[in-house]
Amino acid sequence: MILARILASAMLLPAIALTLGIARAQEDATVLVYHRFGPVVADSMTVTTPVFEAQLKFLRDHGYAPVPLREVVEFVAGRGTLPARAVAITADDGHRTVFTEMKPLAERYRVPITLFIYPSAISNASYAMTWEELAELKKTGLFTIESHTYWHPNFRIEKARLSADAYRRFVETQFTKSREVLERRLDIKVDLLSWPFGIVDDSLIEMARGTGYVAGFTIERHHASRADNVMAIPRYIVTDHDRGAAFAAILEGR
Repeated sequence: MILARILASAMLLPAIALTLGIARAQEDATVLVYHRFGPVVADSMTVTTPVFEAQLKFLRDHGYAPVPLREVVEFVAGRGTLPARAVAITADDGHRTVFTEMKPLAERYRVPITLFIYPSAISNASYAMTWEELAELKKTGLFTIESHTYWHPNFRIEKARLSADAYRRFVETQFTKSREVLERRLDIKVDLLSWPFGIVDDSLIEMARGTGYVAGFTIERHHASRADNVMAIPRYIVTDHDRGAAFAAILEGR
């Protein structure tokens, strides 16, 4: 009888805490990564603009808390806390639709976004933004700009074709040149890194840390928690199929 009463009391504790407004400690965060937008699906990485807006509306209407990516870094590193249902939004590469499609919606819904840029494409590739557009994004106060290496190499391919010394020099150049160009052109500090193609290993982490990066981001599909290596924080790639229940499943870690 006594055991039954103890069990019944334990089962009531979550409800009592909710009634009293006692907040449960946040244990993880969702980090989303987008690539490009548009009116139609041009490839597997395109999220149509109406779907992106619907996703932002879903976050707002269901009590999710968009937070700056830096807060997730501090949380994973054990130095900070997060609100319940924390979500960080990122976009890789620097596609021009980040400026034309993502920017207006970020401003409308007031969500912070971190861009991971490989600067060799900026003002050079036809698909990419210009330096002027990146500067405009910075001025909004909603966009933070970080590194995606200098020209988005596949480190597995480069490691196979280069000598050990040449590979190390190549990697370090990709890290340092990207940061130096971004900092000089945009007057910012860069110390976060998105791993191209999600490729990361202990050697790459060592070199990234040695060149001044404090956190890195993969494309592993699970929530970010304090169990993760701060140099390999997971993110969910978002596609145009992630609508309604599918988007909710990502946010819930299913």
